Amino acid sequence: MTDNYIPIEEKMSLNFRSVQFLTSATKLSECPTDSGSEVVFCGRSNAGKSSAINSLTGNRNLAKTSKTPGRTQMINFFSVASDKRLVDLPGYGYAKVSASISASWRRNLENYLCLRQSLRGVILLMDIRHAPKDSDKTMIKWLDSIGLPVHVLLTKSDKLSKSSQASEFKRIEKDLGSKISSQLFSSQSQDGIEVLEKSLTRWLS
Repeated sequence: MTDNYIPIEEKMSLNFRSVQFLTSATKLSECPTDSGSEVVFCGRSNAGKSSAINSLTGNRNLAKTSKTPGRTQMINFFSVASDKRLVDLPGYGYAKVSASISASWRRNLENYLCLRQSLRGVILLMDIRHAPKDSDKTMIKWLDSIGLPVHVLLTKSDKLSKSSQASEFKRIEKDLGSKISSQLFSSQSQDGIEVLEKSLTRWLS
């Protein structure tokens, strides 16, 4: 089975095992200097964003994980190399927060995604065991409308058999359409790490 990621010649090598926490922000004005390049990790609150970042970097304590969806309420920046960053956004689809807080998060995230000049692409995480939610489709459509490329990580692939992985991947890939690249990924088994690294290197370089 292959995904629809098309390899390209890498311009440089990046060591994702040396990634370090940089800073957190709640709004655009608090973000690091808008220079260089950065790639965002986003998805529903239970999609496994923090676990994916920790698996990629080999540091299980780098991005904070929680059994309570929606705990990540800030924009968290991680330094890959000089002027190259990974960014962990608050999960969407979160619950148990007031309408005013939810509206504030959405406004700040929209400002970041629309106005951040160094942003090169979005890694969007979805649980492979479930069909894309309306919120996922809305996010993909919106990102496309503002010109941001998206690469989808179908997380928790280790929860399925190989045959189920293949069928679910094919179904979701068809649902996403030909414009969106996608891949299988598991933070537990490390499946898909190399493909993810290539996508990140392509954007960050």
